[in-house]
Amino acid sequence: MKKLLVKNIKSLIQVEDEAKKWVAGADMAVLPKIDDAYLLINGDKIEDFGAMAEIEKANIEEADELIEIDATGRMVFPSFSDSHTHLVYAGSREIEYGDKIRGLSYEEIAKRGGGILNSAKLINETPEDELYEQSMVRINEIIRQGTAAVEIKSGYGLTSESELKMLRVIKRIKETSPIIVKATFLGAHAVSAEYRGKQDEYVNLVINEMIPQVAAEELADYIDVFCDEGFFTVEETDRILNAGMKYGMRPKIHANELAPSGGIQVGVKYNALSVDHIEYTGEKEIKVLKESETMPTILPGAAFFLNMPYAPARKMMEAGLPVALASDYNPGSSPTGNMKLMMTFGCVNHRMVPEEVINATTINSSYAMGVQEETGSICRGKFANLFITKEIPTYDFMPYAYGSDLVDTVILKGELID
Repeated sequence: MKKLLVKNIKSLIQVEDEAKKWVAGADMAVLPKIDDAYLLINGDKIEDFGAMAEIEKANIEEADELIEIDATGRMVFPSFSDSHTHLVYAGSREIEYGDKIRGLSYEEIAKRGGGILNSAKLINETPEDELYEQSMVRINEIIRQGTAAVEIKSGYGLTSESELKMLRVIKRIKETSPIIVKATFLGAHAVSAEYRGKQDEYVNLVINEMIPQVAAEELADYIDVFCDEGFFTVEETDRILNAGMKYGMRPKIHANELAPSGGIQVGVKYNALSVDHIEYTGEKEIKVLKESETMPTILPGAAFFLNMPYAPARKMMEAGLPVALASDYNPGSSPTGNMKLMMTFGCVNHRMVPEEVINATTINSSYAMGVQEETGSICRGKFANLFITKEIPTYDFMPYAYGSDLVDTVILKGELID
């Protein structure tokens, strides 16, 4: 039996004796920690933790092999969970970045064949093995930045063949990477060029052809729709979610990024695990969310990159809601999966305090992808998914020093990651 002991930890962050499903309202500003701590890992799980003064209580003797790490001056955090990404894509879209700077809107770029349709063209042209290799570069990047769980969507295929290709790549990542992966089918991300002007026919294609094929190969945990102005209506979203749920896919929703679209309401109606983007969230939407089990998920990288209004995080938390943060890692509107940077955006642009963004990127984002019982906090029995920082003065330093790489050592399921 191999055990790993991390000792002399300056602060062990986000500890809990019993796993919570999420943290909400005023509790989001509370961050349990133990100073001068130890952490004991047994195999792939957290076995014990506590103050160094009580380390004799740790069951070290039973270990056939004991690896010790001295974390003097450094802190230990639970790894990030990134509950909304489009990480599987081909190529990049930096040319559109120039168009944005010159003043073209997201909608204008899309109408010119850019945006999602540009990525769809590249996906269609890229062999599956090459797409997997490109995606694994990004997976290894986010692991090194402290992420241990990631949700990945399809949605750049927009044909049955290409959507299945993306989902098969996600399945390969799940099978070959140490990171926890959840797959989401997002055939209703946009209407393909072939179906332009025939949106009803495209919706029928998603419902009658794509969903059954995805289900037959068991390729998706969740189903998603871009329910927003210029994309899919509430009625179309309703039909698509209904169809996906019949095949066991729980909803997640792109909602209210561009306008008050009704996407939050339809998501809650179908018990969506999360509603994401949600820049346009008012009192009606907050009331609906308060009566639900749906996690409001803000994607601060996209709002920053597109220079859009910021989701009202403070209003939601003051109303007693939980809030999660995710990266929206994608080539068009948030080309980074750096969750530490998302914490900074949460602080600067959404006026969240450091404790709130730490909760939003760990416990709450774990709930938003359905893995809160496995990861997202330092809790006995959860996977040993954590990272050890470089020497830092306080945990506030993580979002404060936004340009610095502060992750020193990554541990995933009890294994040290090179």
